[in-house]
Amino acid sequence: MVPSLRERFNREYSPEKYRKFLDDLNKVCGTPTAFRVSETPCFLPASLLQTMCDCGRDLTLQLVNDPKYRKASDAAVPAQYSVANESRLPMFLQVDFGIACNSSGELEPKLVELQAFPSLYGYQPALAKQYIESYDLPAKLKVFFGDLSEDSYWQLMRRLIVSGCDPENVVLMEIDPFEQKTLPDFLITQKRLGIVIINIRELVKQGKRLFYSKDGKLVPIRRIYNRCIVDELERKRVKLPFDLRDDLEVEWAGHPNWYFRVSKFSIPYLRHRSVPKTFFLNEVKKLPADRESYLLKPLYAFAGAGIRFAPSDDDIAAIPAGERHNYILQERINFTPVVKTPHGDTQLEVRIMYVWPEGGELTPVLPLVRMGRGKMMGVDHNRNLEWVGSSAGLIVS
Repeated sequence: MVPSLRERFNREYSPEKYRKFLDDLNKVCGTPTAFRVSETPCFLPASLLQTMCDCGRDLTLQLVNDPKYRKASDAAVPAQYSVANESRLPMFLQVDFGIACNSSGELEPKLVELQAFPSLYGYQPALAKQYIESYDLPAKLKVFFGDLSEDSYWQLMRRLIVSGCDPENVVLMEIDPFEQKTLPDFLITQKRLGIVIINIRELVKQGKRLFYSKDGKLVPIRRIYNRCIVDELERKRVKLPFDLRDDLEVEWAGHPNWYFRVSKFSIPYLRHRSVPKTFFLNEVKKLPADRESYLLKPLYAFAGAGIRFAPSDDDIAAIPAGERHNYILQERINFTPVVKTPHGDTQLEVRIMYVWPEGGELTPVLPLVRMGRGKMMGVDHNRNLEWVGSSAGLIVS
């Protein structure tokens, strides 16, 4: 997208440099990455990223500042996963955009989805920094938005997640965390903040408090940085050692209810130039004739699971009438291939990662990028291709 940087990178690239980059990245992460990492970073103009940041902010504020939407979103939070002591606002937020051409031939962001849930806040800056170091890229390329530096970024993350507690009493909670593909992110976060990685299956509840076991002793938990996805809890039929609805003496670094309140459920309520036409399936009176232009998405699946392109009558008939409120029909985004690679022009999906400190403002901190040449942009859907997968957006002013 910045021709001079792209041409130089492609010209100087070699498989040996890529292998060395991966080796060094794995050392930084403390574990091999279990998903595909692209051979290249993406050089993104600051102006385009600023447009995305502004769009994401507008969309989020449209939701959280609307009392009617807040009431409507009560229906999105399943009763069995309605956690007590909900925060007034989400602490972590991701807004994903595809890059498409408008009728004037100009590039513009189009909303893919949004989610008030932590993303790869540890891994992503490490990945971006490693690209710069391994490929000897210009030092003026930025990893973070605004005036953030690596030091001030991690000070901010400490303030959000640890919040003045003893790190021993702060846990990153996940299902079987050491088996997750996101383990590199967990390990970097643990190393940076000193917090403890805990399997949700192994927590202990006593009265209104939660504990974890360390060296044969129970350690009290004061704050939880929650990384559990409800879809996975359901899919794995995890039996929890406590009830999420209990009024527990614990603080949440990112309250779990926001995972539902700002999500695919939100998209039909949004009105913005970046938002494709989106409808709850149960509210669709007549299905569109041009099915190729639409996607069918389950609201609460993760990483692209369950998406149907050009949904057929049979696809829709297979969903019971009583479950159709849990699906959306969304106009398909025609991604524009904008990155020239040795394997062909490649599409981008850009995630703007935000934080929202208590008493502060919704703040974009850095971009995350996925590269792909297929229908789906997730790293799991581009496994047999090269110059695709997880990548970083390096900011070009």
